[in-house]
Amino acid sequence: MEDKQEMMRSLIAELNQAADAYYNGRGELMTDYEWDAKFDQLKALEQETGAMLPDSPTHKVSEDNIAGQKEEHEFAALSLAKTKKPEELAKWAEGRPVWLSWKLDGLTLVVTYDGGRLTKVVTRGNGHIGTNITHLAPSINGIPQSIPAQGHVVIRGEAVISYEDFEQFNMESEEEYANPRNLASGSLTLKDPEEVKQRRIRWIPFTLVYADDEIKSWGARMDFLEQNGFHTVEHEFIGQPTLQNIEETIDRWTEKVTRRACPYPVDGLVITYDDTVYAQTGSVTGHHATRAGYAFKWQDESAETELEHIEWSCAANTINPVAVFRPVELEGTTVRRASLCNISECERLGIGGEGSRISVIKANKIIPKIIRVSQSVGAFTVPGECPVCKHPTEVSVSETSGTKTLRCTNPDCPAKQLKKFVRFVSKEGMDIDGISEQTLAKFINLGWVSEPADLYHLRDHAVELSQMEGFGERSVHNLLNSLESSRKVEARKLLYALTIPMCGQDVCKRLLAAYPLEKLVEEAMKTEDPTFFATINGIGPEKSASFVSWCKEEHNIAMLHRLLGELELHEEQAAASGNRCSGLTFVVTGEVYQYKNRNELKAYIESQGGKVTGSVSKATDFLINNDLESTSGKNQKARQLGTPIISEAEFFERFGGTNEE
Repeated sequence: MEDKQEMMRSLIAELNQAADAYYNGRGELMTDYEWDAKFDQLKALEQETGAMLPDSPTHKVSEDNIAGQKEEHEFAALSLAKTKKPEELAKWAEGRPVWLSWKLDGLTLVVTYDGGRLTKVVTRGNGHIGTNITHLAPSINGIPQSIPAQGHVVIRGEAVISYEDFEQFNMESEEEYANPRNLASGSLTLKDPEEVKQRRIRWIPFTLVYADDEIKSWGARMDFLEQNGFHTVEHEFIGQPTLQNIEETIDRWTEKVTRRACPYPVDGLVITYDDTVYAQTGSVTGHHATRAGYAFKWQDESAETELEHIEWSCAANTINPVAVFRPVELEGTTVRRASLCNISECERLGIGGEGSRISVIKANKIIPKIIRVSQSVGAFTVPGECPVCKHPTEVSVSETSGTKTLRCTNPDCPAKQLKKFVRFVSKEGMDIDGISEQTLAKFINLGWVSEPADLYHLRDHAVELSQMEGFGERSVHNLLNSLESSRKVEARKLLYALTIPMCGQDVCKRLLAAYPLEKLVEEAMKTEDPTFFATINGIGPEKSASFVSWCKEEHNIAMLHRLLGELELHEEQAAASGNRCSGLTFVVTGEVYQYKNRNELKAYIESQGGKVTGSVSKATDFLINNDLESTSGKNQKARQLGTPIISEAEFFERFGGTNEE
């Protein structure tokens, strides 16, 4: 008995430590597969011994440690019982109509509206008490500030990040995250709403908890949410939940997962009674409401194989370990490789060298993942030099998660450049069709391409290209045409294509909304203040410093100038949202007081159909200067031309547009 209790204590410690990391955005300490196995083992021991020790996760909901004001939930947010057997779902349904939906893999948030206005957003926490993060609501897609319904409305939903946005973030970030859920939970611990916004979190409602008008059908409740502007979790009605019908529905939804028809990570399915009155009659066992719903988790198909070697793959900012092993068949596909994410994950698994025995799954039917090392052979070694350029490597440790990541110290490492070239030709960048990562690697190894401008001289190698494996005259023709088409490019796409650290698509748009590209670079080159651009909404000191630092590097500017010589650049003009300044040209000079800076005033004028130039000319309709008596060159020029000089106050009186509008 004592041995079993000691085993229970050990399992509780492991599970609680892993849950703490899982719910708070830190490094993953065990896979879902391992968690489920240990949880089931603990549950079996508790049933066998009749004992339940303090802090056991079988009767305690893990809570987040998100900083902020704690708040008790109006309606307890209890978890659902889980099964991997369709038979248990059919038994639970009792022949009553049910709905099936995704079990989204993110962070549960409870959102409340009163009188049509958003009043609070609270994390699930331990199910009874969560953290109020209402200040982050504008940074989370899918949480409107107001809705048509005027009563008291309480909604539960999941904050998730799509696979596409996750992969994009990892490519741009200095830190590699293990999975979208880990990134989502870590993002909600951030204090800066603008930084949270750039993580592209989406909140997807999965149930209406309360509305003043009693709605007794779960399906009707979801319709109510849709009518109020929410995009709810995908769901399907099963009117006769026989075992056969449930299995057929699960099979269809499983097939959706394997082809990524759902853009968001899911870790199972949920069935819910359509009769919400009946659903509320169940009892509460541990931390489960017995009739609130039932979660189905897939039986992960695992296979044991032998590790051949660990390949270290260079990305834009990191060198990531990838396990290469003897091929195995999983979920109908052949799997040969699985990312190990970082050094910390390798250490956690106890990975060894060639010949080690490992177990592999496809997590949530999609991502190959090593779940266990059953026999470690040899030692796991971290390369002291970059596998590509042979320069020294360094291990960096994240201040927030403690995750160990390997980096190459050579800023000009060809492998780093390869990833940058991949981003350069991407759809979000220069949108050049016909050039894969493998093709770019060939061009670099052949010496044809060493910087972006070289791509526009591939025509010089057309004959050699047509003789390369995988190329023919037609594909070469299409590639060269695509390159020519890409010469006409918007500034924001070019800026993004340069792979400037911490400058993703959103940052590029914000910088270029404040300055034209060449002016932007010019200001960065001459400023002595790394936070020069921090006043631009959504930029902040770190992103400003990163951009300024990039522009201070002579080789970067030389590369950009050579590239600009190949392109026809045009600045993107934001569509006007009004016409108060339509057809008028303004010049803004001197201090402004109603806006953070002149760029905000410029943005308003352009949003109202006006134009802002840098110098006074015959085409100028108004010079805006709060110092009307100034003897500056612009004021003198305006007086010579008879151009009206107006203050901000007069501008607002004539054209509206305080920054509070």
